[in-house]
Order: sequence, then C-alpha cells, then structure tokens
Amino acid sequence: MTDDNRVVERAGWAPVRHFAERSVLGLLVVATIGLTFGVLLLLVRFHWQPLQDLDRVVADGLNRWASGSDATVAVLRQVSSFGGRGVLVPLVVLPAALLLVRRRPRPAIYLLVTGAGALILDPSLKALIGRLRPVVEVPVASAPGNSFPSGHALDSMVVYGMIVLVLLPAVRRRWRPWFIGLAAVLVVAVGFTRIALGVHFLSDVLGGWMLGLAWISVTAYAFRIWRREAGHPTPPITEGLEPESGPDLRPAPAEGAVLPHPWAKGAEILVGWVFVFGLLYLTGYTVTRWTPAFDDAVPRWLQSFRTPSLDHLSWMWSKAGDTHAILIISLIFCPIALALWRQWRPVLFLALAMIGELTLFLCAAAAVDRPRPPVEQLDGQMPTSSFPSGHIAATMCLWAAIAIIVMARVRKPWRWTFPALAVIMPLGVALSRMYRGMHHPTDLLGAMLLAAAWITVLWWTVRPNAHAETATGAAEEAARATRSRRLEAVG
Repeated sequence: MTDDNRVVERAGWAPVRHFAERSVLGLLVVATIGLTFGVLLLLVRFHWQPLQDLDRVVADGLNRWASGSDATVAVLRQVSSFGGRGVLVPLVVLPAALLLVRRRPRPAIYLLVTGAGALILDPSLKALIGRLRPVVEVPVASAPGNSFPSGHALDSMVVYGMIVLVLLPAVRRRWRPWFIGLAAVLVVAVGFTRIALGVHFLSDVLGGWMLGLAWISVTAYAFRIWRREAGHPTPPITEGLEPESGPDLRPAPAEGAVLPHPWAKGAEILVGWVFVFGLLYLTGYTVTRWTPAFDDAVPRWLQSFRTPSLDHLSWMWSKAGDTHAILIISLIFCPIALALWRQWRPVLFLALAMIGELTLFLCAAAAVDRPRPPVEQLDGQMPTSSFPSGHIAATMCLWAAIAIIVMARVRKPWRWTFPALAVIMPLGVALSRMYRGMHHPTDLLGAMLLAAAWITVLWWTVRPNAHAETATGAAEEAARATRSRRLEAVG
C-alpha cells in the first residue's frame, strides 16, 4: 500500500471530496466570469446597438452632472487617481518587497505576477478592439489610447483584489468585512469616476471589472494549486491566500505600547519644540541685526565659480534636500524599517523628526523674516525667508535619524554608510544652496541648531532605540509571541 493510500485511509475521503467540490465551484465561477466578459467583448466589437445606446445615455447624463461644477470634477479626478498606475504600482511593489523582507516569497511572487499580467492585458485588448473614447458635450478630462476595456477599472480590480487576498490573514475576523468592503468601494468609485469624467463608456468599465476579476481568480486558483503541490493545506479562500502568514503580515506583532504614557510624552515633545523655536528665534534675531562680514562674502565668492556644469550639479544637490526628495526617502525607509525590525517606535521617531523640522523651519522663517543674500539667486524668488535653511535642516534631520535607527539594529560593516551619509548629504546640500545664492553661512548655522536640538529632544523623549534588535532577533521575538498566543488560545 502506498503512502498516499494510507493518508486517504486515515483521513477519509471527505477532505478530498471537499477539495474537489471547491475546485469545481471555483472553475465554474471563473468560467462564468470569462464567458460574460467574452460576450461583452463581442457586443462591443460588433457594435451592438442597444449596448451603444445605453453607453451613450449614461455617458451624456453623467457628463451633464459632472460638468456643472469645478469642485465635482476635482473630486472625481482625485478619486480616479486611486486607479492610476502612479498609485497602483507602488501598492504592488512595496508590499511585495516587504513580503520578501519578511521571508514570504510566495505571496510576493503572486502580487508581482498578477500585477504584471494586468499591465499586459490592458493595452493588448485595447489594441485588439480599437474602440474610440466617448465624445461628450462638455469635455472635463482626457485620456490617451483606446477605450475598451477601462485600464483604471481593470487595474484597480486586480490590485485591490489581490491585496485583500494577501493581507486578509493579518486582519482580525471582525474587521474583515469592512476591509473587503473598503476595497470594493474603491474599485466601484474608480470605475464610476472614469464614466463621469467622460473618458470611458459604462461597458468599458464593466469589461475592465470582469476581466480583472477573472484574472485574479485564475491566479488565485493557480496559487492554491501551488500550495497543495508544496504540501500545504488549501483552506477556504475567505481565509486569504496564505493564512499562516498572518503574524508575518502584521506590522509589529510582538510590540506593546509604542510610547508609555503618551500624553506625558506629547507634552514633553511640545515643550521641547517651544524650546528649540526660542533658540532659533534668538539666533535668527541676532544674525539679522548683526550680520558678520563673511555672511555676504561667502555667497559672492562662490558666485565667482559658477559654470553651466556646476550650476547643474548644484541644482541636483539642492534637489536632494527639497520636500519631494525628503518625503520619498522617508516613505521608502519607514515601511522597510517596520518590515525588518517590527517596531513602530523608530518609524515614529523619523516621522516626528521630519514633522518637527518642517514646522520649526516654517515658524522660525516667518518670525525672523531674513532676506536672501544680495547675489543672483539661481532658484528665483522663494516663498520663505533665508533663516534657517529648510533644505539643509531637513537633510540633516532625515539622515541623522536614519543613522541613529540603523546603527542600533545592524551589525554588518555596511551600517557605517548611514553615518557617512548623515555628513555627506547635508554638506553637499549646504554648499549647493550657498553656491546658488539662496543662503548665508549663518543660515547653515541655524539649520544645524535646528537639527541638533530637535533630534536631541526626540532622542530623550521617544527613545527610538529602546528594545532595539536586529532583524533576525525581531523575527524570533515575533515567532515566540505568536506561539505564546496560540498556547493561550488552546489552554
């Protein structure tokens, strides 16, 4: 008797029968969705008149409603952006990267393969069908390419659907209907906006939804077969694609309170903010009324070295300290830090560092109101005053906070890259800002005071490295916490 037969004898035929029933039902659902999409595609391709009339009536009615208000159009555009690739691509790539960090390669591969399939299906079918976009009475938006199926509807159905399937094990059971409902509302809202903006017909959106649902159904079924062949159980799809990954999908499964006594800590941070602002105002008041001779001389001296090549290089260094670059780096580092070290405290430390820096800079610049250096300013008129330098302060706070977080949690030699960046990046930004005529040397001093004082305040209040562990240690602690919870539940 084979091993497989012995397994069947011990377990009985009920599990096999249930698996077969679920498989047949899943195939029927996928086949029905695919068949419905195929019928709709043929009706669109051969210009079935009743469908064309319905599309025209809906398009004209929603266009009359939307075109009557600029505010309505603005809201529709914003909601529509949640189905654009600028939002959806990061929603696929970032979770996939975090799953790989948490050593969950199967759902990461599922996200990447399913997302890539949606990118291929949309332009291929549009080129095959060649349907023109609607022509409405009052155009309020435009979009390139053909009309059927709606790429926003297809992509939003695929991305939000597969995110639900992957992340469902991390959501508590009582919240799962709300989680699924939120994803469904987003998908429906995106599809509605595409019709209301006059860039798609109703049938385009319905086709995108059906094609997206068929695609994630096929890939989810293939994923479940993959799990079964690898020797893993195949629970109902309502449990998510990989139910056992729930603990690894939770941001900080073993962490207790992020900050003890949060109201007291908030008061301490606020007092520290006021102290730093007072220090900046006092320094700014002093240098504005007593300007040292070198303060104007340094920008004039740097101006004498200007060449087109150095102008371009200084522009690139200067951009490394602007709001967009700082925000992008923060949004990349924080999820990676959370995935590696499974603690909210370092993420909170970095977030407070950047929020505090921004508010301190804006308030101090408005209070001091110092004019820019009396040289040609390559960046033109700026909305804020010269003291302190926001670019330099933001760069200092960002890279200093990252270095503090990394040095306590990484034991590899490459960790020294981050203290080096905490020195090199602010120096490059400072030199470029003075070269471009945007700041005095004492504005650099103000930025240094802001960064040093504010990071010190957060160091003593937030304690970002309390209970700091390596990525391996954090994973082991999370596993121990999960086992402990399971034992408590059994007991």
